[in-house]
Amino acid sequence: MKRTTVTSGSRYEATIGFSRAVRVGERIVVSGTAPIAEDGTVASPGDGYAQAKRCLQIIGQALADAGGTLGDVVRTRIYLSDRRAWEGVARAHAEVFETVRPASTFVVVAELLDAGWLVEIEAEAVAGGPP
Repeated sequence: MKRTTVTSGSRYEATIGFSRAVRVGERIVVSGTAPIAEDGTVASPGDGYAQAKRCLQIIGQALADAGGTLGDVVRTRIYLSDRRAWEGVARAHAEVFETVRPASTFVVVAELLDAGWLVEIEAEAVAGGPP
């Protein structure tokens, strides 16, 4: 079965040895996605809602690069470094997935790789058609 990898250009991809997304058949898996601004800094420090929106924007682009859409998402995993950010993060998730309603899990963790990240999001999708 054909395997397609997607890169976002994040410095972490080469350092850690991972792809932003991997597509095998109709399945697309998007790696943990942090709120990294286009210039490489932390996007929207202290704002869980805006950070989640940035994560979901990056995920949407990775899915598109793999031949899918946010509408194809069947599962998300959301990691929070501060439980107080959950409502803003949940609101951003609900705005993007209002009609899709994927299976989802919120987990509060001790910390994420960068102290400025309040959220990191993973996604899995099932997309028809070629990559």
